[in-house]
Amino acid sequence: MSEFKRSLSLNTTIALVIGGIIGSGIFMKPALMASQLGSPILLISVWIVAGIITLFGALSNAEVASMFPETGGQYVFFKKMYGEAFAFLYGWAAFAVFNTAGNASIAYVFSQYTNYFIELPHFSASIEKSCVFHIPFIGNIFLLENFGVKMLTVFLIVILTTINYLSVNYSGALQRVLTSMKAIAILLLISGILFSGKGSLHNVISSTTSMPHGWALIGAYMAAIAGAFWAYDGWNNITFVAGEIKDPQKNIPKSLFVGLTFCIIIYVLVNLAYIYVLPIDKMATSPFVASDAATVTWGLIGGGIIAAMVMLSTLGSANSNVLATARVTYAMSEENRWFAWAGKPQKKFHTPGNALILNGIWTILLILSGSFDMLTDMLIFVSWFFYGMSGLGVFLLRKKMSTTTRSYKVWGYPIVPLLFVCFVLFFLCVTLYTDISNYQNGSAPIINSLLGAIITCIGIPIYYLSKKKA
Repeated sequence: MSEFKRSLSLNTTIALVIGGIIGSGIFMKPALMASQLGSPILLISVWIVAGIITLFGALSNAEVASMFPETGGQYVFFKKMYGEAFAFLYGWAAFAVFNTAGNASIAYVFSQYTNYFIELPHFSASIEKSCVFHIPFIGNIFLLENFGVKMLTVFLIVILTTINYLSVNYSGALQRVLTSMKAIAILLLISGILFSGKGSLHNVISSTTSMPHGWALIGAYMAAIAGAFWAYDGWNNITFVAGEIKDPQKNIPKSLFVGLTFCIIIYVLVNLAYIYVLPIDKMATSPFVASDAATVTWGLIGGGIIAAMVMLSTLGSANSNVLATARVTYAMSEENRWFAWAGKPQKKFHTPGNALILNGIWTILLILSGSFDMLTDMLIFVSWFFYGMSGLGVFLLRKKMSTTTRSYKVWGYPIVPLLFVCFVLFFLCVTLYTDISNYQNGSAPIINSLLGAIITCIGIPIYYLSKKKA
């Protein structure tokens, strides 16, 4: 891992955390979450709960990251916790499911919001439905759906992969600029709407008559939590580039705490701004919730400005993810012959060039095959399984490596990591049950969580076959 220079400062790592988190989720998921919950108070509580749980997981990971500040992040951590086989399974899942699908879904939103200005070409509904790929016991994938959006998304991934291939410093500089512009724009959105006087505080306490109750409410709340988790996802990007961070023992935990706390506050304020000008029922049916809220306040010009801001925000988030996620594929190559090619750095530019290319190709395949909701639901289920295992690994390392120096210890141990692990277990069980139920009653074309789990399990025979060949 010594091929890369420690060139990323504290300001850059904070920008990576904020830029990796605040991307498309806050501009896409609130409308769906509003339709699921039917209550503005519950909606706000979801963002707070999901933010706190994510912070607990980040602080737990920060203890391990400060012990092993190496490029590869959780892949390196899992090798220390559970051994090489489990680490490979994580690396495979990162490559095949949540890292590349995350890159695809974030770039996907950039393309979707382009439709606010110009309508991207697409096939008729009959043609879209005619090209279908059926997966037994899982569901259907429509390959030609939103084809124009998919083509623009592919182009964006190619551009960002090229930038990161040429220089990590170029990418870091781009990230700092985009994150600064994003932060300014979001603060203007919040203050402009909340102080406009064109909304109503009554919206904050008014629920719809269709608000779920009982077990349905628990399922809806967990589904909304999944949406919020996707909006908070990206916090672990800096652990992937730990080998390139200056003074990582101090800067990793500090950047995680500062970055996530900032994001929690921003997410709550942004949702309050939405609710202030859009009643919960109108918010639930809004295709471009940020632009629609701005249109109420500033008219069509304001809506267009916010749509452009969303595109800028997703561009920064996509760049952050492309930069960071290739490092996991790079790290995985060291112990696995089938991925050896991905472990060869680009000597001229000092970047994981082959890993970036491999990630880019697979990301493009996911874009062409999947819809936005399929990608996000699949990646959240799988990624949070591994987040839970990383939280559990903190306890294992406290016993296995009790004498190892820890420059940072997770605050509130053992309560904080224990609460995190228990919540993740509950979340996974409810999500799987809800997805299967929705597929059986016809409200979902595919069981997204199960698809992600199956793709992950494919990594098991791949690991043993590749090790046997080696």
